[in-house]
Amino acid sequence: MIQLVIRLGLLALLIFWTLYLIRPFVTILVWALVLAVAFNPIFLVLAKILGGRAKLAAGLLTAINLAIVIGPAAWLGLGAVDGIRDFAGELAAGDLVIPSPPAAIKTWPLIGTPLYEFWDQASTNLRSVVQRIAPYLKPFAGTLLGIAGDAGVGTIKFLLSVVVAGCLFPYGPQLVAAGRSFLSRIVPEQSEHFLDLAGATIRAVAQGVIGIAVVQALLAGIGFKLAGIPIAGLLALLVLLLSIVQIGGAIIMLPVMIWIWTDKDVTVAVLLTLFLGIVSILDNILKPLVMGRGLTTPALVILIGVIGGTLGHGIVGLFIGPIVLSVAWELTVAWIRTDRASAASQATIDR
Repeated sequence: MIQLVIRLGLLALLIFWTLYLIRPFVTILVWALVLAVAFNPIFLVLAKILGGRAKLAAGLLTAINLAIVIGPAAWLGLGAVDGIRDFAGELAAGDLVIPSPPAAIKTWPLIGTPLYEFWDQASTNLRSVVQRIAPYLKPFAGTLLGIAGDAGVGTIKFLLSVVVAGCLFPYGPQLVAAGRSFLSRIVPEQSEHFLDLAGATIRAVAQGVIGIAVVQALLAGIGFKLAGIPIAGLLALLVLLLSIVQIGGAIIMLPVMIWIWTDKDVTVAVLLTLFLGIVSILDNILKPLVMGRGLTTPALVILIGVIGGTLGHGIVGLFIGPIVLSVAWELTVAWIRTDRASAASQATIDR
């Protein structure tokens, strides 16, 4: 008995110490695993094209991913950080205002006069409201500044996770075998099914939700920049958030289109409106093409994952949170359905 207690104590100490040591890297490892699973089909095709050279395919795919992250994604992230800082500064100082509407709106047929009056009233009322509640908004502004400050650390973690994912690509079969062996000790009868379900869910959320949201936000950010909007990065970040939680970025792009028609000439306004209009419905076009299986995870679960992931792990958690919760949800539902099916089969046999 004493030997058993000592062994269990040493095992518990080893597990605790191991978790303590890897705790700073958990976010990087989880995100790297998600990327490896999500991009595995592309990796397999690329390796086949390169004649089975897995390491070369992994290096090439990692370089492409890094180019995407360091290029457009970094530009979008830095723009969003600047926008958050400016917004937090105006919020803390009580200087947050909606600009007055241009007089040209009055000349628009049908909606011109009502829109002008609504815009002018919102601009006037917001000034007075913000001035009264500015002292209470300062703590919120501090939180926003903290999020902006953590964005740099989140970016470094994201870059490291892309590199780690590249190292995992060549060892995909070994990792799958290890995962299957681990699950077989927990759910022996359903280990294969649960592993396939987890991989399919990761790919569905990463490609069909996160991936499309990122593409939509990047294209929207380009349109906002071309329109000359000062807070283009912040608006693109809002499009990203709304797209991830399945609300859609159209509610951000529609006011921008209205503003474009008040500030730009007709040719530029038409071109930007067409571009942003296509971007706003892009998710409805791409999701049926990208998602190989229907995602049954409720939008509330994804929303909780976005909020909890961001609060717990910063910018990287914004992407990891909904994926982890979606996998947990799908596995739990599959487990419950399996138990119910087994109980029903047993009841039929007893009869």
